[in-house]
Amino acid sequence: MSLLSGWRAALRIARRDALRSKGRSALVVAMIALPVLGVTAADVTYRSSTPSKAEQLTAQLGSADALFSSAGIGPVEVEQMPNATNWGALDDSPAEPYAADADSAPVDVPGTLPEGARYITEQGVPATVTTRHGIITTDIVELRTADPLVRGKVELTKGSYPDGKDQVVATERFLESTGLHIGSRTTLRGPEQTYTITGSVELPADLSREALYAEPGAVIAPWQAASDRDKKVLPPQASDVDWLVEGPAGVGVPWSDVLAANKKGVLVLSRQVVLDPPPDSEIPRAAHAGQSFEPVELELSAALVTVIAMAVLEIVLLAGPAFAVGARRSRRQLGLVGTCGGDRSQVRAVVLAGGVVLGGVGAVVGVAAGIGLTAAFRPLIESWSGIRFGGLDIRPPELVVIAAIGLVTGILAALAPAIVAGRQSVLESLTGRRGTRRSSRVLPLLGCVALASGVAVAVFGGTGGDTAMIAGGSVVAELGLLACVPVIVGFLGRLGTRLPLSPRMALRDAARNRGRTAPAVAAVMAAVAGTMAIATYTTSVSAEHDYDYIPMLTPGTVALVLSDASGVDQLPLARAATERNLAVTGARADVGRVWAGSDCSVYFEKENDCGSLDMVKPKGESHRCPLQGAGAKKLAETLSADEHKRLMQSPACTDEYLDMSALDTGSSKIVVGGADVLTSYVRLDDPAAAEALAAGTPVLLNSAYAENGEVILKAVHRYSDQDETNRKPHPGKAEVTTDRLKVYVAPAKYAATPGIRMIMPQKTADRLGLHTAPYGSLYTVAHTPTDAETQALSASFTQAGGRFYLQVEDGGAAREDVVLLILALFAGIVTLGAAAITTGLAKADAEADLTTLSAVGAPPRLRRTLSGFQCVVVALTGVLLGMVAGVVPAVALRLVDLSKAMEAMREQPMDSAYTPIVLPWETLGLLAVVVPVTAGLLAALFAGSRLTLTRRAG
Repeated sequence: MSLLSGWRAALRIARRDALRSKGRSALVVAMIALPVLGVTAADVTYRSSTPSKAEQLTAQLGSADALFSSAGIGPVEVEQMPNATNWGALDDSPAEPYAADADSAPVDVPGTLPEGARYITEQGVPATVTTRHGIITTDIVELRTADPLVRGKVELTKGSYPDGKDQVVATERFLESTGLHIGSRTTLRGPEQTYTITGSVELPADLSREALYAEPGAVIAPWQAASDRDKKVLPPQASDVDWLVEGPAGVGVPWSDVLAANKKGVLVLSRQVVLDPPPDSEIPRAAHAGQSFEPVELELSAALVTVIAMAVLEIVLLAGPAFAVGARRSRRQLGLVGTCGGDRSQVRAVVLAGGVVLGGVGAVVGVAAGIGLTAAFRPLIESWSGIRFGGLDIRPPELVVIAAIGLVTGILAALAPAIVAGRQSVLESLTGRRGTRRSSRVLPLLGCVALASGVAVAVFGGTGGDTAMIAGGSVVAELGLLACVPVIVGFLGRLGTRLPLSPRMALRDAARNRGRTAPAVAAVMAAVAGTMAIATYTTSVSAEHDYDYIPMLTPGTVALVLSDASGVDQLPLARAATERNLAVTGARADVGRVWAGSDCSVYFEKENDCGSLDMVKPKGESHRCPLQGAGAKKLAETLSADEHKRLMQSPACTDEYLDMSALDTGSSKIVVGGADVLTSYVRLDDPAAAEALAAGTPVLLNSAYAENGEVILKAVHRYSDQDETNRKPHPGKAEVTTDRLKVYVAPAKYAATPGIRMIMPQKTADRLGLHTAPYGSLYTVAHTPTDAETQALSASFTQAGGRFYLQVEDGGAAREDVVLLILALFAGIVTLGAAAITTGLAKADAEADLTTLSAVGAPPRLRRTLSGFQCVVVALTGVLLGMVAGVVPAVALRLVDLSKAMEAMREQPMDSAYTPIVLPWETLGLLAVVVPVTAGLLAALFAGSRLTLTRRAG
């Protein structure tokens, strides 16, 4: 028999055997198809969500041929690259739109358009409009959204396009945030123009955009006219006009038209030019573009490589026992092959052919299902990613490779059962006796060695920053632990001595059939290990960010800030509005600004006329931050992360550590206030401090500025000719005064209070001849203000004069661990699938035993409970081992981060090297408790309690 004809016969036998054992075949196909499905869906999703060059142009141009815009430097000849992002004046002097002279001559953009071209204009303006809750600041764009040139850039989702100057359309995100809907009316504050929302639109390239779209001339021109009539109405701060241009039919906008427009100071983004750029010899800017547009290749991380390797390993491990069970159930058929003259290689070929057949089917099914599921969940994926797909980007070469991997892994899964089947004697196969085989004692020993060496290699790679060693060591450690799984499974049988019948039988069945149980446990372990690695790393990084986060305000507080001194009279109204609209708890703390000489916040354009007020830090080692100057680098290397942070928050270093705050209290960080600031914002409950403020003694929060209970206050008085208010009480030339103030020094931990270094009583400021004015109020709130609350408050501020704003401390914008949730769901699905397949194989492999149990009078529920506990044993064992295995790459990756952090700290000793390793306990709980219990319940639910008795064969 030739090799080709021999394989043809083997494939035919495998195909018939697969059709005869449909249940087992379906399990194998499912486990090969599941990872192929995931990789296919990931590939199609990534390709579809990554916009091509043509899709990026559509997002910018719609269906227009080009976008014309002024360079912003007047009618000066410019040079540009084909994509219009890199440009400059003809003499190569740096040219930026913000450097344009306000008096420069306007650019005649329409005069540069190709002859016969059609265009529409686009111009945006920030504006404040009313909402259901109050008011909100958003963008209003004047663009004829009904024009075909806009298709692809802005799409109507509901309702209709504007059909008049009093109508607008809104993005879906705007409607969701404001509580408005189609048919609602919104008013533009200032000119008080009212518009009706006639429809909702979306920007396919930016689904999260909040904006309104109106017809050209419907907003900006009436607003400007209202400003000209009434000087109380501020003029619109509109952006430059863009021209969406449709070139002559069949011509577009070629490079020659772009060069002609450049000569008049106009930049052009042309679809035709970007998709088919001219040679560098025809691009004047190419010689000194100074920018590379080469795409950046994606570098696979060690964690990703580990997960991919484990996915392939999962297929092999899960499908392997299915082929082994199939080979055992077909052993009589394989024995007949031997009696007919077939040698061992032909017996192996029959089993391997099963891998080819089922692997091929699984690969095809997985690819098809991956494409189908991506298409089905496309709206959800688009909403999550914030971008619409231009279409499903299916790349056949990549899908063929993915399918080939599924086919090859199916063959690999059948390799071990094929070798075992080839070693069986013909007599053993025909009689159905399995014989007695002892477990290998060498394999667990090799596994322990591989586990230890893999961990060592991964850790060494982590300390050296070598991601290849991390990936390799992690995979070797995984394989070493896999080799130990049979011993661990065998040990399980000893745990059920005193358990009830069903769990005791499940444990003993798992230990007795290690060839079936161990690979499934290992597959669950592999899936959970990859998830555990990424989840642990992500949780650790989040903990690091939380540790290093510097609050802009005291946590749980908000600040009502006066933006214009002319709004002082309306400050009580703003305070009442804040207390009415926000979840305020506790007492309000009013604070004021204090300064010397001219108010620099008002006369910032006359720097020489500004005054200043500062505290002078005394000289001496006790007042100097040890992480600055000589010896700082050596000291930083000896400190632990907690010691470093405590030192950074110490009074001597906190000025460098907390150099930003939502409270703009000047360089001195001195505020005028009373005891209520201590209790509500500083959180200092000290009667002695309150008494000091009442007696006129300032409370110093940063003790590094104190010496012998006093601080040095340096005031520089300068006076502007325009500053009548400041000159009257302090006539004469500029002067410098230095005062020593007796202060009450707060404990060192309060030096880290954001924005405040010292609280000065009003009577002290008056005694020193300093200027003061109300600054705002500080509140403690029960929760971070919502969109509705902030919009309602903004409306109240407008009614009170509009010279106020709210500063919020959100705790670093709490992150939703969506990635961790997805990883946990992925691992849970794989674990459920693996446990279900193992339970199915156990049923198929132990059918005779279950028949015997029924024959001797076992209750019907035993079949259900036994199936359930078999599933729990596999799922729980695999999950627990996977948790242990997944820590290896996570620790190694964090060691890489630690080495980078230490290097950065050597360069800048004030940078933190805190690199924690934090376990994702919520994810662990989901995997260790919910998944095994769910797997057991599902297995018990779908297992039949009745069994038709048949005569046992053999």
